[in-house]
Amino acid sequence: MGDLTGRQWVLATSNRGKIAELAAMLGPLGVALRPQAELGIADADEPHATFVENALAKARHASRLAGLPGLADDSGLCVPALGGAPGVHSARYAALLDVTDPGRLDPEMLALDREALDAANNRKLIAAIREAHPGRDEPVTAWYYCSIVLVAHAADPCPVIAEGVWPGRVVAAGAGDGGFGYDPHFFVDGEGVTAAQLSLERKNATSHRARAIQRLVDAIARR
Repeated sequence: MGDLTGRQWVLATSNRGKIAELAAMLGPLGVALRPQAELGIADADEPHATFVENALAKARHASRLAGLPGLADDSGLCVPALGGAPGVHSARYAALLDVTDPGRLDPEMLALDREALDAANNRKLIAAIREAHPGRDEPVTAWYYCSIVLVAHAADPCPVIAEGVWPGRVVAAGAGDGGFGYDPHFFVDGEGVTAAQLSLERKNATSHRARAIQRLVDAIARR
């Protein structure tokens, strides 16, 4: 793959929370991340059933249009009690009209800003857990999962792929105002607080994305 440090990479996300986290984590490599929106690149379709396939699609799409190495992650919350949901649909969970047809999305939900959609996603998550377990509000086992992909160019046949898992539990009562997504309801095993109550520095040292990034950096160093 060659030396990719000290260069520009296009980052295939429009999520400001992810942009901030990834920029902080990759700072030591001397990499300048260019969010795809800065380059006029729209989000790629994410039609796949697995995180890694979606991450690959996003990385190749951004790399092709930017002419730069492309970095993408696909991540989400997996709750075994819900059959793994929200899973790959985490970012648009509240907009999903039919889990068997991911293309059917509520346009009103999609029109919400990121903060409002996050709140709607969390409401749907807690409601789904309560429906699956009537009368129970105790924490439910869950984990955040991240698949991160780096391609040197759009047709790269040997992308660097890494994954990270962050175990925890979903709690009905949200707490904390940091992070994004499901963080207020994700109680982190071993930390005693939700992900939204962690400092950015602590989250960046322990999260699913942090673990995937470290494995990505290690894999790059071995090439």
